[in-house]
Amino acid sequence: MRSFASSMLLLGLLGCGAPPSPVDAGAGSTHPGATPVAPPEGDGVVHRLRITDPASHVVEVESIFPTGGAGDLTLYMAVWTPGSYLVREYARNIEAVSATNLEGAPLAVEKVRKNRWRVSTGGASYLAVHYRLYARELSVRTNFIDPEVVILNGAATYLSTVGGDPTPQRVELELPEHYGDCASAMQTDEAHRHFTATDWDALVDSPIVCGELSIHEFSVAGTPVRLVDLGEHDLFDGERAAHDLERVMTAQTAFWGETPFARYTFLDVLLGGGGGLEHLDSTLLLADRFATRRDEDYRRWLGLASHELFHAWNGKRARPVALGPFDYEAENTTRSLWIVEGITSYYDDLMLARAGLLDQDEYLETLSAQLRRLEQTPGRLVQPLAMASYDAWIKYYRPDENSSNSRVGYYSKGAVVGFLLDAKIREATQNARSLDDVMRALYVRASGPRGYTEQDFRALATEIAGVDLNPFFTQAVDQAGELDTEPALRYLGLRSKPAEAPDAEPAAWLGADLETHDGRLVVTRVLLGTPAHEAGLDAEDELLALGAERVPAAGLDTLLGHFRPETESTLLIARRGRLMRLPVTLGAAPTATSTLEADPAATGRAQQRLRSWLHESAPVAEGDHG
Repeated sequence: MRSFASSMLLLGLLGCGAPPSPVDAGAGSTHPGATPVAPPEGDGVVHRLRITDPASHVVEVESIFPTGGAGDLTLYMAVWTPGSYLVREYARNIEAVSATNLEGAPLAVEKVRKNRWRVSTGGASYLAVHYRLYARELSVRTNFIDPEVVILNGAATYLSTVGGDPTPQRVELELPEHYGDCASAMQTDEAHRHFTATDWDALVDSPIVCGELSIHEFSVAGTPVRLVDLGEHDLFDGERAAHDLERVMTAQTAFWGETPFARYTFLDVLLGGGGGLEHLDSTLLLADRFATRRDEDYRRWLGLASHELFHAWNGKRARPVALGPFDYEAENTTRSLWIVEGITSYYDDLMLARAGLLDQDEYLETLSAQLRRLEQTPGRLVQPLAMASYDAWIKYYRPDENSSNSRVGYYSKGAVVGFLLDAKIREATQNARSLDDVMRALYVRASGPRGYTEQDFRALATEIAGVDLNPFFTQAVDQAGELDTEPALRYLGLRSKPAEAPDAEPAAWLGADLETHDGRLVVTRVLLGTPAHEAGLDAEDELLALGAERVPAAGLDTLLGHFRPETESTLLIARRGRLMRLPVTLGAAPTATSTLEADPAATGRAQQRLRSWLHESAPVAEGDHG
């Protein structure tokens, strides 16, 4: 903990005298008072962030912009953050925008768009923009402030000049002492309260976390790495996690052939929930502090960290043309998200296997789960994978009761397509080349300013496979429908495990998702082709009885256990307050078909291919023997 004297010195460096209270910025609004603003040190933009009342979840922002002699300066807030493909309207959290020159004289501010403000500079060389920012949305793409923690994401926090700013960006934090330490991938001072990014894009790409931090350090191939845990509380095993992350990064570095960053930081926020967001030199993870207590939860956490780390190469460096330079004020649509996210979802757990953190059976179960997820999505027969990528901005992050029927996930189907493509390249080259080679070549060729198109990727895969893969891409990516997994399974010595005969006669099944709302059992989703769909059951219907039996508010499963498939009955429902009965023929719950295992009848060569795929970063060529 810093001393009182050092804190006062820090406040002096920040130049944080009490600023004038900002007022709401309509056309021509002004900033009362004339308190001078401390000038920036050096070139670029300075963002001064002050938290004085953590319980209010508000950060007061003062940003100093050079005007370059312009009479007016238009500033904007991003509407989305890279890696999270949805317009999120961050400007909705801004309050009371105002501006002054460095002498404290007010400048006129006019809001000209939902996320833009035009400031009349009055000939000043610098202007200071003031606003309050409400921050209480806990996710990896938003801001969260409470009395214990601070999580700041660049796109959701700072204003920028229209067109972006190539100059350095400096962040100066003034926080109460009890917050403890702060961490970010940005360069920082010894107190960890001043951070510097090379430009606006780097600032957006560099989240900051503050609070009770536990920092675990290691290095891979000479590159320093940090696991920064926020909220371990002696429950999350940070030392174990750091040790295993070292193995993951070692495997991924061997895969790609180099580390493209000078230092990498895992910002691991242990406040509950889940999710991760990739950044150029870091990732922000949201997890539970109990994640290391159960093997299943821990493997899931490692898979998330592996996924976001893989993005440092696939997505942040090698990227689709549309994903950099970014338009922060509009959708950046691309048909290639299945490459960025889906193929990364294929490799995230595969990297755990290659790092020795998953055995063969554990990895095959994760791949089986991907296949089952796809099989259980009726939308796979409706939406092509390329269109799932393109429509991510309007569909993926806005699910409704019909989403499973009308769309497919570019994560899950993209992962399965990645698996099939990998096997196809291996078979075409007699196991001399693989999807690994495609990704490495993509990284070398497409990490520059241009990026790649989907056609570039397809041409590269065809080049490395030595056979025309366009028919595969047309069927797997451009068209909706089933994917044929059998050739890939057979080549790698795998099979779908035969279903075991049930010990008892199967229970009846309806095929609807239900939730209890205020003591009422309400339908939330009906899948196409199920008994519920055939009966005409709909979302928001309240389910009251099956036949003459009242459905308990706790759920339907217990009652269904007393019925058998093919039973004809009725559903008593309330729809918009009116009672009605729907005839229904109950079905049998579908059995999971995709549970993979090594095929005991596989040839020795197929078994060798399986080992090569799971445990080596480069395949073993088979010569000319097929």
